[in-house]
Amino acid sequence: MKSEHEWYYEVSKSTPQQALMALREAWKRCFNKTAGHPLFKKKGKRDSFTLEGTVKILGNNKIQVPVIGVLKTYERLPQVKPKSITISREATRWFISFRFEVETQNSEHIDVVGVDLGVKSLATFSTGEVIVGAKSYKKYEAKLSRMQWLNRHKVIGSANWKKAQLQIARLHRKIANIRKDTLHKLTTLLAKNHGTVVIEDLNVSGMLANRKLAKAIADMSFFEFRRQLTYKCELYGSKLVVVDRWFPSSKTCSNCGTKKETLTLNERVFECSECGFVIDRDLNAAINLSKAAS
Repeated sequence: MKSEHEWYYEVSKSTPQQALMALREAWKRCFNKTAGHPLFKKKGKRDSFTLEGTVKILGNNKIQVPVIGVLKTYERLPQVKPKSITISREATRWFISFRFEVETQNSEHIDVVGVDLGVKSLATFSTGEVIVGAKSYKKYEAKLSRMQWLNRHKVIGSANWKKAQLQIARLHRKIANIRKDTLHKLTTLLAKNHGTVVIEDLNVSGMLANRKLAKAIADMSFFEFRRQLTYKCELYGSKLVVVDRWFPSSKTCSNCGTKKETLTLNERVFECSECGFVIDRDLNAAINLSKAAS
């Protein structure tokens, strides 16, 4: 007996099946208290669907999708058999992401690097290298605010309103792409060139509760950094060590091991009262993290 919802049969059968599987995982995270309850997707926002098994790659830039037919892509397609694909929309552009099996590489590096994340600089390595964050939202915040302010009195659903919404969506996409590009380059650099990467288990949700720093912390995207680093370390054969969030990496002297009682956010230079050692605060924390892995 067919379902009373005829639209269910207008698309590939794997699409609603994948949606139900995603719903199951969302409720599982909710019951485990790792996330809130799932919300309904709204048409026009984060549009995407997943297909599994029935997708064929035709040549270098054509892909055959069930029901829809043959789609032409701007970029060259990987010549592999995908397990599944996800088609998503960002502003006016549609993207295809592939999921396929790859062999894990063996890392030839044996060195250990500690990485301290921060707001002033995205990452400070125990080797002394400093990576400055893109801070894309801060760069385009005024322009984005201006565009949203000009759109405040337009009639919702009108042609001018749709045009303005499209311009805002394009700017959001640009901000997100700049941030993702910086994170991908950083995480790939760490995973490919170091045998062991040590980071701190940051309480990101707690840090975002600080109203003065929430915007800057969100612009750095610490959670996305850890997510990317986790799967890239598995891919390139390196080891990821996550130190407990209560580990006093900033308060401990990396030279003699003396721990300070208090250390304010304004103190950007660490000065040890016991041995007189003076070092940058973030570099001191990164060195302590690298020592914690041994």
